[in-house]
Amino acid sequence: MRVVVIGGSGHIGTFLVPRLVRAGHEVINISRGTRTAYADAPEWREVRHVVADREREDREGTFGDRIAALDADAVVDLVCFTLDSATALVERLRGASGHLLHCGTLWRYGPSDKLPISETSGTPPVGEYGIQKDLIARMLKEETASGGLVTTSLHPGHIVGPGWEPINPLGNLDPAVWYTLSAGQPLKIPGIGAESMHHVHADDVAQSFERAITHRDAAAGEDFNVVAPTALTVRGFAGIAAGWFGQTATLETVTWEEFRATTSPEHARNSWEHLYRGHCLTIEKARTLIGYAPRYEPEAAVLEAVRKLVDDDRLKVARPLV
Repeated sequence: MRVVVIGGSGHIGTFLVPRLVRAGHEVINISRGTRTAYADAPEWREVRHVVADREREDREGTFGDRIAALDADAVVDLVCFTLDSATALVERLRGASGHLLHCGTLWRYGPSDKLPISETSGTPPVGEYGIQKDLIARMLKEETASGGLVTTSLHPGHIVGPGWEPINPLGNLDPAVWYTLSAGQPLKIPGIGAESMHHVHADDVAQSFERAITHRDAAAGEDFNVVAPTALTVRGFAGIAAGWFGQTATLETVTWEEFRATTSPEHARNSWEHLYRGHCLTIEKARTLIGYAPRYEPEAAVLEAVRKLVDDDRLKVARPLV
């Protein structure tokens, strides 16, 4: 099978492209050509690379023609962020490709009011990113239901893996959080510590795309949550992370106003965006229909990422990992 992966040099593609090659597929990676995958693998030598500027070609109305000309059996779109861009690709691939798979996000759901969140029980999204991803998922579902292009959308949680910074126990990317926990120092947490986040390892996301391609009929017209088997609360995540350094977490609960006064606007904003949603998703649908079987619990996925950062001297910690 010929599979085109749009954005295959990023987080998910780092694991998906080698998976597809190992499964015997012919793989074409579409990227801007500005970086390589986060981890090397021998399978990349068998991949055809095509350099393209999607934003520019979307504006010019030529991107869909480029993808259609590749005559793919399946197209995996990992870098589509607007309904207009998704619609243009669908309209061009209708009748020219067998299966379009779109990467969405758990932020298609708004602040949680019932847990775990299924594909039909989430609240409406907030923020333009989540709104656009939800609109895309709904459009794709309608496209297939009406007899058009076969589509599938998969919605990952907070993606982690070796080579990039994971969302930390405060729901942001502040490296000082890891130092504080590794030193056994008090960590100020906004709220009560029961707020939840749902991570997923990039290779488990890649697995879900591979399974959806393999089980095309079962995946046709469907949307799937793609997360780790469990979610983490702020206090649970902090406690586990401190233990990696032989420490016990000391948590100091503060109001959001107090928290914002002690960190940068960017970190405070990211914490709020992650924590006030309080996401915890179910993967039962993906398990049942396409055999999704994540290998990583969330803390194991994050630990792998943290260990890589420490080993590469990209993260300052007070004590070594134990």
